[in-house]
Amino acid sequence: MSLLSFIKEAGEKLFNPSKSETAAATASSAPVDVEALNQKAADAISTYIGTQNLDVKDLSVAFDGASGTVTVAGTAADQATREKIVLCCGNVSSVSNVDDQLTVAEPSDEGRYYTVKSGDTLSAIAKHMYDDANKYPVIFEANKPMLKSPERIYPGQMLRIPALAG
Repeated sequence: MSLLSFIKEAGEKLFNPSKSETAAATASSAPVDVEALNQKAADAISTYIGTQNLDVKDLSVAFDGASGTVTVAGTAADQATREKIVLCCGNVSSVSNVDDQLTVAEPSDEGRYYTVKSGDTLSAIAKHMYDDANKYPVIFEANKPMLKSPERIYPGQMLRIPALAG
């Protein structure tokens, strides 16, 4: 159980309203249903996790728009899956924190996290984290299916950095 910080402006845009929706809401005198908006965001994040085919039982996702915090609970199959679920929640625009309440069916060592900076490549990150730029496929594989290509990373994105096997 932990609270991880993310860059709020970076990430997948899963639930940001369009400009026309924002204008309509501003022009309307009807009160904004904050609970419904938070639920819509939580549902979008939950759906996104589902598209990643991650093995998790009893997944529960809640979003608090005021603080930008996602709370995620359930039982992940293993530590790597847990870390990927946390990244699915945090690498979303408008999310600044993830309250990780997940448990793991088969515990193992935790990986590390790295926040991508402007100009970073997976090779440069591998050089920094492992002292070997040629280990970039380890980082790429550890972040699948969220990463589709080693060239498609962006500043502010958080990545899993697993320990190297023996």
